[in-house]
Amino acid sequence: MSVMPSAPEAVDLDAVRSVAGAIHSAMTTVITGKDDVVTTAVTVLLAEGHLLVEDVPGVGKTMLAKSLARAIDCRVSRVQFTPDLLPSDITGVSIFNQDSRQFEFRRGAVFANVVVGDEINRASPKTQSALLEAMEERQVTVDGTTYELPRPFLVMATQNPIEMEGTYPLPEAQRDRFMARLSIGYPSARSELSMLETHGAINPLDALRPVTTAEDVQRQIEAIRNLHTSSALRQYVVDIVSSSRSHRMLRLGASPRAGLQLLRAARSRAALDGRDHVLPEDVQHMAVPVLAHRVLPTGEASLARHSTADLVRDLVGRTAVPGR
Repeated sequence: MSVMPSAPEAVDLDAVRSVAGAIHSAMTTVITGKDDVVTTAVTVLLAEGHLLVEDVPGVGKTMLAKSLARAIDCRVSRVQFTPDLLPSDITGVSIFNQDSRQFEFRRGAVFANVVVGDEINRASPKTQSALLEAMEERQVTVDGTTYELPRPFLVMATQNPIEMEGTYPLPEAQRDRFMARLSIGYPSARSELSMLETHGAINPLDALRPVTTAEDVQRQIEAIRNLHTSSALRQYVVDIVSSSRSHRMLRLGASPRAGLQLLRAARSRAALDGRDHVLPEDVQHMAVPVLAHRVLPTGEASLARHSTADLVRDLVGRTAVPGR
């Protein structure tokens, strides 16, 4: 007798919103006037993704990463990427113990729930690639032995796009492992004035205390995986991703991994809005953060000063919305 598969458990949306809201509120005490940026960071966390923060110096890239890390009572590590950083500094290394006459594994910086990587493009390609297996497989293999990474696991990396001397641009394979890329941008005049009044006297990070635990975050991540997505919605994601491969202004379209990441991000976005199902608007909202750093423009598009974000908005606008 065949056994019918059990239906997925209902998602506790109140718990998801409670955890997400607490993290968001804690982060906005540090990052002022950038609610949309903070929301995207929390969305990526609960979608079990990784975040690349790319912007000019001094706008709070590292502060954003640190505030998210401090809002969660979990293990955090920070890595300042430099040209002399070794892959073993990231993954760990086996060291011979003279007393026990055996090799012992010393864990590297990647063995944390939240890994903050400052200026990732300043490290050598060999060191950058040390993150590949960790980000995708959530495990590290050293000397033939595989070590599982803790859950949840989030890499938040920053890079400066204007000072390119002495840097190693992330290859497409590495960029594709980041679920989303965002830019913080300059604050409004009001937010900047508020920052001068408060940050000048104290460091707001010092006052930030954890508002949730790693276990709580992991429970919400697993719950969001069960969020309902209709077949039409999944087809909509496929249509958007596949259209990027034939767009006349793009010489490299989005990968199948991009479609998976877009759907996960849309699920997380829907849950944060208190819905137990995903709408096309969730997909549209996350399309630019998830897809823009994965596609490459043609020379014609670059000469016309079309950003990849503009091109993603264009292909989303051209894709038929289900039910309309």
